[in-house]
Amino acid sequence: MANLSRNSHFLGAKLRALRKQNHMTLEELSQRCIQIDTQAAPSVSYLSMIESGRRVPAEQVLLLLAKVFQRSTTWFFDQNSAIEPVKAAPGTGGAARAPLEPAFLFSKELLKSAIPELLSQTGTTGRQFAHLLIRSYQENSRNEFPDLERAAEEVGKRAFPLSVDDVMGLCRTHGLELRWFERKPVLALSQGRELRSMVRSFYEAPGTVYLNKALQADPARLKFDLAAHIAHKVLHGGDGMKSAHASGGDTGGSPEAGHNVGGMDPRDVLHAWRDFECSFFAGALLCPKQPFRRLLTRERYRVEVGGKLELTPAVIMRRMTKVSPYPYWHFFDAYPPGILRAVYRGNGIPLPWGNMSHASDPCPNWAVFRLTRDSKAIAGSQISVLRDDDRWLLYCCHSVRAKDMAGNPHVLSVGIDLIPALEANGIDASAVVNHIAEECQRRGGVAKIPKAEAEAIRAVANVLNIEWVKESLSNSAQIICPRNTRCARDGKCEGVHATGARDIADVRQEILDSLKS
Repeated sequence: MANLSRNSHFLGAKLRALRKQNHMTLEELSQRCIQIDTQAAPSVSYLSMIESGRRVPAEQVLLLLAKVFQRSTTWFFDQNSAIEPVKAAPGTGGAARAPLEPAFLFSKELLKSAIPELLSQTGTTGRQFAHLLIRSYQENSRNEFPDLERAAEEVGKRAFPLSVDDVMGLCRTHGLELRWFERKPVLALSQGRELRSMVRSFYEAPGTVYLNKALQADPARLKFDLAAHIAHKVLHGGDGMKSAHASGGDTGGSPEAGHNVGGMDPRDVLHAWRDFECSFFAGALLCPKQPFRRLLTRERYRVEVGGKLELTPAVIMRRMTKVSPYPYWHFFDAYPPGILRAVYRGNGIPLPWGNMSHASDPCPNWAVFRLTRDSKAIAGSQISVLRDDDRWLLYCCHSVRAKDMAGNPHVLSVGIDLIPALEANGIDASAVVNHIAEECQRRGGVAKIPKAEAEAIRAVANVLNIEWVKESLSNSAQIICPRNTRCARDGKCEGVHATGARDIADVRQEILDSLKS
């Protein structure tokens, strides 16, 4: 430790760069150290002084920092190990953007006539299309809605966790009257199929909230519904222009009947945006950013922690994608046989099947899809490799099988893109994912993760502090694809209906290859 003083400025700069590249605040780094050794863990102010070169870390502190970032202590003094800036992962951040060429086809006038025609031909409702636009806006904005966050924090004062009594007290504070009704699930028609639907609650202007008595036995859903109705009162003055809360029903968006098919009624956009605002506010009220982030750090991002706090897995997963310092997340809420009711793609992951409508060729190997078919599985974590043009992508997800309040089974899945995390920690991400993909291809699409690659992912999991990433290493990796007709496996996906259909692009390439040979 004799050279510590001489190299303190260099060490501090490396520590700060490493912390920033892993999207960690000083407070979070201090908390991570506390998890390992409460006595030796440095305070936020002490870490700040280390980074600025004003303090030399004690040996125990240096050992803690090395363990958090999965580095050797000598790495902090190696002046040849400069940290390279992390490049943004290609294709991250929501849906792919269409190139605007020829630009005249994207004129405002043509879109005004083309969009209603598109909705009419596909059977998409105006409300569904509005939700699709909002989802794209949410993804492109990286889930950043500071006005909604601030409004929720002003109402809840960042108290966490909130009990049912706490939330009911907030209802009274904002002049909301609660009335209870009894209504059992009914059969509803959704996407041409029948499923059970239950009205949970709805808002009547100027300040009455009607609640299904069944919510009294489900405090997690009760708190969310109440929080969303508080949001309507705070954000919109309680004018009543808000969708009812229902489980089941229209899985493409708001579960209200009478959507405008083949056109865009202004009320479709208004209701869809308000649904989103109230839902986001509710999550921020029940899980305020800073205290919830501290909880995730303590619990290593375990989704199951929601059970202790009377929070639904959906709320835990959605807020996880928002409050985590790591930005590359996705979230799916899927209903069988293959319909996505809710989607978030901050990491740009391709959709496994069609949103708002059942796709005819979903890949059966996505974790979220496998759980919709497997009634015995409850939860699981999975490493997946996905072919995107000429490169492999690498993801890890944790999926949970659940039932909505009407009794319909569905699967909630939250996941991350591993490649930016590998690159941030100086690991050759391409080599890691290529080797895993090669092993999977050699073994029919499923393989144990090779030892060296597993160690690289485990190191990243320790830095990210996500327990289910480590848990996934005990399971086999899977090759997944956006559509099974473009499967990257050697041979067709297991369980997929045989088809003679060919992709014209493949035929074209075969012709070119034959002419060259």
